[in-house]
Formats: sequence, C-alpha cells, structure tokens
Amino acid sequence: MAQVEATTERVVAADAEKVFDALADYSGTRQKLLPEHFSEYEVREGGDGEGTLVHWKLQATSKRVRDCLLEVSEPTDGELVEKDRNSSMVTTWRVTPAGEGKSRVVVTTVWNGAGGIGGFFEKAFAPKGLSRIYDAVLANLATEVEK
Repeated sequence: MAQVEATTERVVAADAEKVFDALADYSGTRQKLLPEHFSEYEVREGGDGEGTLVHWKLQATSKRVRDCLLEVSEPTDGELVEKDRNSSMVTTWRVTPAGEGKSRVVVTTVWNGAGGIGGFFEKAFAPKGLSRIYDAVLANLATEVEK
C-alpha cells in the first residue's frame, strides 16, 4: 500500500487569523464552505478547533463515498489536523500570512492507498479529484472571509 497525497492551496484576501478562525469554526462557518460532495455533516463534540469531533460523508466519485469521523487537533499555530477514525486519512490545513491582509491556505490530505492495479489508478486519479473538491472549499472560504 502506497501513501496517496493530494495538496491544494490558495491565497485569500483576508488576514491569517480571520481565515484560520473560519476554518476552525466547525459549528458555524465550516459547513457553509463545503460543496455538494459533502453530506450528513454533524458536529458531535466541541465545534471550535481542537477537540472537535465532526462527521460527514465525502462523495469523491459517483461510486466512492467515504464515511468520515474526524478528530480535530491544532498541533501548531495556524494548523488544523483532521484525523479520520474510520480510515488512514489525515487532512492538514495550514494558514500562514502572505503579505499585508492576505493569507496562504494549504490543505493536504494523505491516506494509505489500495494495492495492485486499483492502487495504481487511485494514486493516479484520486489526488486530482480531491484537489478539485478542496479547490471548491477554498473558493467558498475566500468568498466567506473576503466579505
């Protein structure tokens, strides 16, 4: 099983603290940022960054749906880590200043891919699909925080 990784980034016209707070607000803002690929969103514990437990289903393709139960931690300033209890998937959000009134948001998801021919196709195509999904999340984030 090879590790599969998908990374997406965007510069947002808002300061890093505002952007991070929006991403960490699982009980409010975060749900508004999610495109149609996400369903059954539910905050089960917490709701603001560290200590949050959130559930959603992620429909990556017409046939592939992941049931995600994510534990949220904040290992360093400007960083949110979502570890899925149901799989090896870990998503890390990093928000850093990118000039006056701007922030760079980088989202990276890693997981243990399948073996064999299925794993080959997963490693080849899944990162592109997931990057498109997270690009939509980042576009929605920009719209939300640039108001």
